Formats: sequence, structure tokens, C-alpha cells
Amino acid sequence: MDEKMMDSLWQAIKTSTDTAVFTGAGASTLSGIKDFRGKDGVYSKPWQGHSVEDILSIPFFRKDPSIFYAWAQEFCYCLDRYHPNIVHKVLAKLEEKGLIGGVMTQNIDVLHQAAGSKRVLEVHGSPSNHHCLKCHKSFGYDEIAPIVMRNEVPHCDCGGVIKPDIIFYGESLDADTLDACFDWAKKCKLMIVLGSSLTVQPAASIPLYAWQNGAKVCIVNAQPTPLDQLATWHFDDLLTFSQGIEKRLEA
Repeated sequence: MDEKMMDSLWQAIKTSTDTAVFTGAGASTLSGIKDFRGKDGVYSKPWQGHSVEDILSIPFFRKDPSIFYAWAQEFCYCLDRYHPNIVHKVLAKLEEKGLIGGVMTQNIDVLHQAAGSKRVLEVHGSPSNHHCLKCHKSFGYDEIAPIVMRNEVPHCDCGGVIKPDIIFYGESLDADTLDACFDWAKKCKLMIVLGSSLTVQPAASIPLYAWQNGAKVCIVNAQPTPLDQLATWHFDDLLTFSQGIEKRLEA
């Protein structure tokens, strides 16, 4: 790792009046959760003859929710198997010390909250909450996970299918959450992007919007991103990056 570049970033973090962090799937790979677009990512091969992008589309879910729930057993309903890694823990410490304002995340694994982050804007939702597609009644993760793990599709008392509050392809992002992210991006002075390919829109536009409004940008990602040329700092490895931040936090 480039220690001089890390020192430069650390100085920027300490002096910034408003630092935002944007995380993608790469931030959770150290916890054993596959990313989406990496070499061995979730999208790299079909699941039981279906592309994962199809499984995660709302028309596909409405047609046959059983396929999503069978696929999602491991990915969404065994979250107790996964634990926050150094990336999540370092961000929680940075927030606790007032060095960042919180986290915007594309992830649906709730690991930022498990690590202790207080302000987490979940751009793509999460399975923490569910709702009935027919009557819109709400259900918690703990109510639904056991049903899914019994290989059953959860249904409401009204007969409607219950869907997790994850944003599927073909659905609009939550307007309030998206507005909060763009409002923060507009005023932040430093934007740190961790483990995102920055290819899924409109979420990927958030760091660009920050740069367009004068923020400096740091990118940490194993693969190239569309914002690399705009970044003041760039690192390839999330583990060594997080270790570098942790070392400076404890100094």
C-alpha cells in the first residue's frame, strides 16, 4: 500500500468538515459474502438455470416467488452466519469519533449496523423488513426467515405473497432514502467509495454528484470504476486500506 497516499487521505479525513462513505458489495467479501460483479461474483453463473439478475427482478418474483426464496436462503436469510469485518468495524469507529457522518450502502446484509454504525442509508433496502404485496402489512426479518428456511414462500393472512424490502430490478428506489443520499453528496467535502463497481444506477451517480459539487473522492476497489480518473486517492485492496485506517485511528 502507498503509505504517503494513505497519510494524505488520513489528513483529509481529519480536516474534512463532512465526510461521506459509500459502500458496495466488495465491502462485505471479507465477511464471506460474495460480491456481484467480481470474477466469482453472484452474477458470474446461473442458479438452477436462471440468471441471478432475472431472479432479482420484480416481474420474475411476481411470477414465481418460490425461485427467489430458494435462491435467497443462503444469500439473505442466513445473515446470522456472517459477521462484520474490518471494513465495517473501522467505519463504525470513524463515525463514533466524528470523522465520518455515517454510511450510504448498496448492500443488503445489515453488517454496518451490526458493527455499530448509527447512520446507515440503505440505497437498495434490506431484508430487515418485509411487506405483503396485497395488503401491505409489514413483517420483520425474524418472522420471515424461519418460513423461508423451511422451503416455504411466506404468505400474509390475507393470502398475499410477502416480499422483502429489497429493491428488485424493475422497482424504483425509495425516494426518501435516495434524496437523503444525494443531499448528503451535494454538501459533503470528502466522499470515500469502498468496494463498489459504480455501475448500478442511479446509486452509482451519488459519488459522481459529490465530485461535481466540489467534494474530493477516494476510491477503494479491486476492479476499475468509472470514477477512477476523478479520484484524488485510489487504493486496490480493502483489507490493507482498512488496516491502514485502523492503524492511524489507534495511533
